[in-house]
Amino acid sequence: MLILISPAKTLDYSDPHIQKFTQPDFGSDVKTLVQAMKKKSAREIAELMDISENLAQLNEQRYKNFQKEFSFENSKQALLAFKGDVYTKIDVDNYSFQDFEFAQNHLRILSGLYGLLKPLDLIQPYRLEMGTRLETKKGKNLYEYWGTKIAKAINLAAEGEPIINLASQEYFKAVDLKALKSKVITIHFKEFKNGKYQIVGFFAKQARGMMTNFAIKNKITDPEALKAFHDEGYEFSEPQSNSEEWVFVR
Repeated sequence: MLILISPAKTLDYSDPHIQKFTQPDFGSDVKTLVQAMKKKSAREIAELMDISENLAQLNEQRYKNFQKEFSFENSKQALLAFKGDVYTKIDVDNYSFQDFEFAQNHLRILSGLYGLLKPLDLIQPYRLEMGTRLETKKGKNLYEYWGTKIAKAINLAAEGEPIINLASQEYFKAVDLKALKSKVITIHFKEFKNGKYQIVGFFAKQARGMMTNFAIKNKITDPEALKAFHDEGYEFSEPQSNSEEWVFVR
């Protein structure tokens, strides 16, 4: 079983508490995209990403400072560096060596800049969301840039086992479904609000992190075992689910 999650905009580059690391797989692609971003001014970055002037200046500086080599001087493991809503519910501060090993084998993080990351891959600070319309020789946006590469890398990692999609729509769109060789189960989290069950973005993101953490801590390799997930009041809803889309409600 392989779990897919999205990256986060919020980053934490305090010293990592584990020393083991790996390198991103798509080094040449990262270099190509970084070179494209290095050419852009803060104003152009602000327009491209629809972000504030301060954020644009920060990311202009990040790309100018981007190094060819990844080390602890300029990088941190992806699972430790990301600190958005999903990642606040992944309890990495209390992970054992075995937990990190399991995550490394059964979790992948989709990324606009890095394509597909292993949890312990070193990443330098960046912002480049998958939906960004960054033009390259391969197309007018990042979906066209990555093409089938991400799906092929997922195939290698999944080895025919089921894929659990806990990523956002924006990021999962980067996975060419026709190129996948495994069954995909997409999981949704819904809240009972105003008389009906509906997806609430903030809570859905946190729940994705909670389920990721649940799978890692319990070393789950059979998707059926995920139906036992009950963290913070969620439960599997058989009536709202089918073989390809599972719904958890509270």
